[in-house]
Amino acid sequence: MYRKIVLENGVRVVTERMPAIRSVAIGIWVNVGSRDEGAGEEGLSHFVEHMFFKGTRSRSASQISREIDALGGEMNAFTTRETTTVYVKVLDQQVKPALALLSDLFHHSRFAAKDVEKEKQVVLEEIRMVQDDPEDLVQELHAEQTLTRHPLGRPILGDAATIQGLRREQLLQYLQTHYHPSQTVVAVAGNFELKKLLPLLESTFGSFQRTGRPRLNRWPPEVNGGLMVRQKPLEQAHLCLGLRGVPINHKERFAAQVLNAVLGGSVSSRLFQEIREKRGLAYSIFSYLSCFTDGGTLTIYAATRPREAPRVVELTCREIRRLRTAGVDRTELERAKNQMKGGLMLGLESSHSRMSKLAKDELHQGRHASLEEMIAEIDRVSADQVLRLSRELIDLDHLSVTALGPVSRRSLQSVLN
Repeated sequence: MYRKIVLENGVRVVTERMPAIRSVAIGIWVNVGSRDEGAGEEGLSHFVEHMFFKGTRSRSASQISREIDALGGEMNAFTTRETTTVYVKVLDQQVKPALALLSDLFHHSRFAAKDVEKEKQVVLEEIRMVQDDPEDLVQELHAEQTLTRHPLGRPILGDAATIQGLRREQLLQYLQTHYHPSQTVVAVAGNFELKKLLPLLESTFGSFQRTGRPRLNRWPPEVNGGLMVRQKPLEQAHLCLGLRGVPINHKERFAAQVLNAVLGGSVSSRLFQEIREKRGLAYSIFSYLSCFTDGGTLTIYAATRPREAPRVVELTCREIRRLRTAGVDRTELERAKNQMKGGLMLGLESSHSRMSKLAKDELHQGRHASLEEMIAEIDRVSADQVLRLSRELIDLDHLSVTALGPVSRRSLQSVLN
């Protein structure tokens, strides 16, 4: 059963009871991410997430680790371009101590200067790790190329120079400005008793306050085309091709998901079958949607032998054109819709995934979308819808292509002309 409560300070609490399981997932979601960082703040959202685990007024970092292990649970955090999340998942009888621990991290982390200096080195290693992973790196380069000069195109981790120069006072000011009760959602899913849970949530989040108003300066991104090649001595060429997508609440968002599923979102997709199964040109090839509050992208990733990179780009463009001109047939449409419904239902069997959905629904729509409602939306997608959306989004004159590895720019440009 779904329930929403707004505390007096503006914190939104959304819950869903799942009595058939023995776990509970609790997440604190804040409507701030890398796109909200100003000049000189690149990477602060992600750095704040790290610092939540480095000690509070009453717990050291090692005590935090020992305590979550003693509860037999897991605790972690992540940062996206639009949100920051700290969460815990435990057995149902451990809800009270787990919530006490999680709220302590969120409200009372010390952000000690010595811990900030130490954590700089950890984040710098994380940045270097991305540089050494070509699949991650090419997608990061592609985001920068496709969303040029827009905050959504910046790396979530920030850049090394900003992290090296980071000061404790910057972090505290960033917290004060962005981590506001009105921008915070606490989501709980699993096996719990609501009458016992609500007083705990009120006691741990009801007194959360910030002076001033939250500062969000967001504007829609413009998706840019073009070709970028980054030379690097690798065994494979790593490719990203990008087109305009849809915002997260777009009226045709389910049609966009069908379009993505048909193009490259599954093992039965056109790209997987044509490029991997039929021709053996790639082991890894897939497409995905990135949907934000005010825009989005459709991205195709592939890794192949350097000499085959132009051929993979050519075949990918051919499949994109075919979607734009002919759309999808009835069999593809039904297969994609069944895949989406199955993935949705199977994905929501865990307390963690339910907790995530609760929070995202509240942050992006301000309401809860039931599983039945979403399945009905998927069922309503028609082939005509997908064709219209394909013609709206697919414009090869504005295709962005990013290549990483020992690839000739001229060879790629020849197949794009």
